[in-house]
Amino acid sequence: MSEKINIGWIGLGNMGTPMVKNLVKAGFEVTVYNRSSDKTEALSKEIKIAVAYSPAELVATSDVIITMLADDAAVKAVYQAENGIFSVTADKKLTVADMSTVSPETTIYLAGLCAEKGISYLDAPVAGSVKPAEEAQLVIMVGGDESVYQYVKPVFDALGKASVYLGENGKANVAKLSVNLMLGIATQALAEAVVFARKNGLSADLLLPIINASAVGGGMTKMKTENIINDNFKPAFALDLLKKDMRLATENGMDTPAGKSVYQTLQAASDKGYGEEDMIAVLKYLSDTN
Repeated sequence: MSEKINIGWIGLGNMGTPMVKNLVKAGFEVTVYNRSSDKTEALSKEIKIAVAYSPAELVATSDVIITMLADDAAVKAVYQAENGIFSVTADKKLTVADMSTVSPETTIYLAGLCAEKGISYLDAPVAGSVKPAEEAQLVIMVGGDESVYQYVKPVFDALGKASVYLGENGKANVAKLSVNLMLGIATQALAEAVVFARKNGLSADLLLPIINASAVGGGMTKMKTENIINDNFKPAFALDLLKKDMRLATENGMDTPAGKSVYQTLQAASDKGYGEEDMIAVLKYLSDTN
């Protein structure tokens, strides 16, 4: 690291926890806040982190505060709730980077509020699920001031295999929603192929190696092969989270046939109780209805 950067981290979900571990491994000093304090306390016994008991506490100890949270409401609350970031005054240079998947509107709104308080704001969502997070192989999309991106880049380098600067605040959110739109379409396509094959007497364990070796195979199909064959739907990326991202894409103008179909399927699968399972549990829903 060319410059010492003290990091405040908010959010210890499936992605946040391995990302914090990689920052510590890279030599950063990290202070962590999580709404459920038991997760923070457990992690502090495993690796060297400091513990904060509110977002406000991170302002004094951090140069960069990173959020990795479930949705727009959770991100906004970190700033605006009692004991949030805005409840105290930053008396030094402070940058916040939101690595959650939220709408461009939320980013632009929070970036504007931060600018009024002299705080720099980056939207920095990631492409990749739990395994890439564990292996520091995420792809990080970044929007905001380019000089701020360059300042925070060593942090991103510890978390992913690449970070890409895309321009003003909100552009990274657009990129992430575009990626997850394609992810949703590819997930449903894979599930539909398996349903079709099974309906015609061909098992998934015979079909999937062919798909993976063909031009239509790729990282996602290979990653989900074991899940499908073993009926393992433990969430690396929950179906409800993909549904949320498809909703955000729809609210931002997504109005194309495949995208609309996927969103409808995800809503129906969630209604049937598959929302907390992995996104490939869309296969279970389609199998039930076909």
